[in-house]
Amino acid sequence: MPNLPPLAAIRAFEAAGRRENFSRAAEELGMTQAAVSYQIRQLEDRLGRALFVREKGRVRLSETGQRLLPAVRAAFASMGDAFAAIGDDEADILTISAAVTFGGTWLSARIGRFQLRYPDLAVRLSMSNDYVDFDASNVDVAIRIGPGGWPGLRADFLFRSHVTPICSPAFRDANRIAAPVDLLRVERLAPNDGWWAGWLAEAGVDVAPPPRRGVELDSQLQEASAVQGGYGVALMTPLLWRAELDSGRMVQPFDTLYQPGGANWLVYREGRSRVRKIERFREWLHEEMEKDRPLLPEALWEPLP
Repeated sequence: MPNLPPLAAIRAFEAAGRRENFSRAAEELGMTQAAVSYQIRQLEDRLGRALFVREKGRVRLSETGQRLLPAVRAAFASMGDAFAAIGDDEADILTISAAVTFGGTWLSARIGRFQLRYPDLAVRLSMSNDYVDFDASNVDVAIRIGPGGWPGLRADFLFRSHVTPICSPAFRDANRIAAPVDLLRVERLAPNDGWWAGWLAEAGVDVAPPPRRGVELDSQLQEASAVQGGYGVALMTPLLWRAELDSGRMVQPFDTLYQPGGANWLVYREGRSRVRKIERFREWLHEEMEKDRPLLPEALWEPLP
């Protein structure tokens, strides 16, 4: 057994290092600031090195502290996962955090199938485009958009990010949209978004869209409402809007798809990959994705390099 410093001192260092504030660390741990300071001083004396640089009114990690903190945090996370796996393997609530558009469209339309397959599991779905902090929440899995490769997390590739112009059939007909260049003269949602220049170039339009005033919304969910109401054309992800496209409520005038970079991923803590509810959701999600494989070019199903 390695000769480790006292656990209380390590806990004090982790909390103070994460917050870079002794008072807030003390509040979190239910200790006094003096006790936290004492524990850290004991640890520094044991190591023979300063872990914090003490300045007027604040502290910050020293170089040694910066090297040590990630390993300490990973160790605490690993211990937490081990205890959680024992107690939660058969827990009956799966908590999912999903990007707003994916969660509000594709996932919401299908999550009932997962619950019917595993009726012993309840599902809690929250939606946010912010990256969830697994250390500070009870989230089991997340659907993220980004480059992948997040430290301490396993990331299962789902599909590459892609967009194309989508509008209502009435808007297409009223504005006589027949060629990609026609989009330069119509109302575009988020007209100054760089993705428009990317899509137009991909579609063979060699004229950059000029800056203009317009409406910018937070998500494709809001854009879909505007589009179906006849206001403009938006860059949207057709995979997430198959029901609306198949019913004719919205149309995709052109086949060209633009990849702005990044991908959609299923993300969960490395130490919890064998928790039953996470394993079952991972298997089910990949099965559902496989059903949609014919809907997209094969290149969009290839993992990022």
